[in-house]
Amino acid sequence: MVIARNITPEFEEAPPRVSEWRRFRRVFLSRGVVIFGLVILLALVFTAVFAGWLAPYDPYKTGTGRALEQPSMTHLLGTDTLGRDTLSRLIYGSRTALMVGFISVAVASICGVSLGLSAGYFGGIANIIIMRGMDALISFPMILLALVVAAVLGGGIQNVIIALSIATIPGYGRVTCGLTLSLRENDYVLAQHAIGASNLRTMLRHILPNAFPPLIVLMTMQLGNLILAEAGLSFLGIGIEPPGAAWGAMVNDGYKYLARNPVLSFAPGLAIMLVVFAFNMVGDGLRDALDPRLRGLL
Repeated sequence: MVIARNITPEFEEAPPRVSEWRRFRRVFLSRGVVIFGLVILLALVFTAVFAGWLAPYDPYKTGTGRALEQPSMTHLLGTDTLGRDTLSRLIYGSRTALMVGFISVAVASICGVSLGLSAGYFGGIANIIIMRGMDALISFPMILLALVVAAVLGGGIQNVIIALSIATIPGYGRVTCGLTLSLRENDYVLAQHAIGASNLRTMLRHILPNAFPPLIVLMTMQLGNLILAEAGLSFLGIGIEPPGAAWGAMVNDGYKYLARNPVLSFAPGLAIMLVVFAFNMVGDGLRDALDPRLRGLL
């Protein structure tokens, strides 16, 4: 005799859904190094915006103190070879670093994203021409390509921005092209074609917003790399022209006096290290917080 048993199917409980902002905030602020990097970046922006009020002396005025003066209550970080206050030049250098970083990222991302979006969406000959151009540019190391362009154009903040922008376009182009190739096969893109939407509308309204989270992470990390590259160009004498305040040029001016007055190089070098570290940590936090595998979960 067979006894029938009622078998109740077991279902897994669905994880609770939460708001995207709450999940983003929880993941982004879950690590102490990310909070530390965020604090450094906020302090950097505050210093750059209010440099005129924070700097105790005119950073471009010579003779505010004796040449190569040691740190004291009058000059907290001493003076350089021309008697200019090191702390004031360090504060104004933050404005130069942010200006070069943000403008270069903006120009490079607009150009690279536009080219990568067109190459990935249209494919065919457009993809071949654009991506082979990206491959040709990316075959050169970024700092070497920026060095060559800056050497051809000359010094100055405008030419430095152009050089760094050209050197970083391939990264945005390749990432955007890869994301576009994947996103254009989704059903909502096919639906846009079915209703007769234009290619421009489809790219800007449906593909680009879905490709934007990885691009935000790339932009954040590139900011630190560009600030470091600008410091390298200024250190080599091809970047910001004197008497402009640039951290790389300050390191170059002070390394000759490491035994006598090491703070001349250590102070701007420490500023470069902290800012690059902060951008990388915030970029890592954004990458984790924008991970699509965590969407809808706490």
